[in-house]
Amino acid sequence: MFAMTQLLTRAAQVNGQGLATHDHDRQQTWSELAQKVRRFAGGLRKLGVDNDVCAAVLALNSDRYFEFMFAVPWAGGVFQPINTRLAGPEVVYWLNDSGAEVLLVDRTFAPLLAEIRGQLEHLRHVVFIDDGELPEGCVAYSEVVSADPLEDAGRCNDDIAGLFYTGGTTGRSKGVMLSHQNLVSNALQAMSIISLKPADRILHVAPMFHIADAFVCMMSVSIAGSNYFQPAFDPVATMQAIASYQIERVLLVPTMINMLVNHSEVDDHNLTSLRSILYGASPMPEAVIRKAMEKVPGTEFVQAYGQTEAAPAITVLSPERHTFEGPLAGKIKAAGQALPGIELSIRDEQDQPVEAGVVGEVCMRGANVMLGYRNMPDQTSKTIVDGWLHTGDGGYMDEDGFLFIVDRVKDMIISGGENVYSAEVENTLYQHPAVSQCAVIGIPSEKWGEQVHAIVVLHENTEVTEDELIAHCKSLIAGFKCPQSVTFQTAALPLSGAGKILKTELRKPYWEGGERNVN
Repeated sequence: MFAMTQLLTRAAQVNGQGLATHDHDRQQTWSELAQKVRRFAGGLRKLGVDNDVCAAVLALNSDRYFEFMFAVPWAGGVFQPINTRLAGPEVVYWLNDSGAEVLLVDRTFAPLLAEIRGQLEHLRHVVFIDDGELPEGCVAYSEVVSADPLEDAGRCNDDIAGLFYTGGTTGRSKGVMLSHQNLVSNALQAMSIISLKPADRILHVAPMFHIADAFVCMMSVSIAGSNYFQPAFDPVATMQAIASYQIERVLLVPTMINMLVNHSEVDDHNLTSLRSILYGASPMPEAVIRKAMEKVPGTEFVQAYGQTEAAPAITVLSPERHTFEGPLAGKIKAAGQALPGIELSIRDEQDQPVEAGVVGEVCMRGANVMLGYRNMPDQTSKTIVDGWLHTGDGGYMDEDGFLFIVDRVKDMIISGGENVYSAEVENTLYQHPAVSQCAVIGIPSEKWGEQVHAIVVLHENTEVTEDELIAHCKSLIAGFKCPQSVTFQTAALPLSGAGKILKTELRKPYWEGGERNVN
């Protein structure tokens, strides 16, 4: 049986007196957490959360967010995390599309709720999960968790557990329906490669609304580890937390790692407790991973590749492959090998498998493939074909089964008939010592259809010219792949709530007025 609630019950059984959550001045054991979740579920049931009823949360990271993730399925409902970077109209769309009847908010987002509440078609109750003065029209968290304990609703296997919306910055977001089997099986699949140990101290600084941190939450409950929470990522606060709590595991996206290891205070904090850093969500430039290995030399690095529709992990690159020397070298640019229980295939435009080394679309099948997109049967049928999930990522596999991602199919630039993968160009730019951040996009070109353009943020007190950066790239990759133009800016590149660079925002000024974002 695959059930999120069973993971919690087991954790309380095998490590009842062990620390489950630590959020500043609040701590609770696994036994206490299990009891809290039962009462939380009882309070949610009184608010109408029953089988398949959606309850959403719009809040920063906290222990109460963690409780919510398990209390909702305990009551039989579906939990829906809301991206904290969304504008009001986008939040309205997500909540109306999901049919959420209950919404949890903290003090950060209570003002936004007041603005949009009249537009929410299905919302019946709002729970304030913060301390302090109770906003008008809200139910207090303390009241909800004071309810009588509820028996587990018994949802499992193919019952929907979570609803994770993708994107939300442009176009219509898709609600990914993930079952208990999807979420639990994927955590168990990954744990065979990611060597978590019972009672590991795990820090949550990546946004909890993102599937990547939900994945870590599932693994942490599976091992009955200790979960520490920061409201959001901040380099200094993260380093302080690692040192203060002797954190052993943390999930970071590459942009966070880049900000941390290049911070002026990185050498002022004791990070020696860190046993591993799990990273993913976007490509890791080689220059950044080298710097990270230099700054936290005793730490193992583990890369996970996947997407929301796969709950989310598909492949993992193990720590021993994060090396530049010896017999295991040569794979650090890979996204890893398929997890146990996952079948991986690279396919061409006719949906046929291609040979090793040939670029095609990354496809996979396994118990972690989503149930489908909510209210989008056509999109679902195009994404899942004969049981195969089509990821939309371009990549190839080598003879050893290592997957190499070259780019999102949508981010591929076609310049003069040649395919240019922006991730490869970005990796080259990052090897220049002056480059702090960069993004490579295609912009209109009368001659080439699209031309390769780089947007670059430099490290403080460094200088480099456009011609010098282009020459740097030409020394490392083919000329047709190199930027034909470079824009420098001092402001950091725009990031999504998950820490990914928003290339859609960067493209807009160049394609404004056009019918589509390619020529």
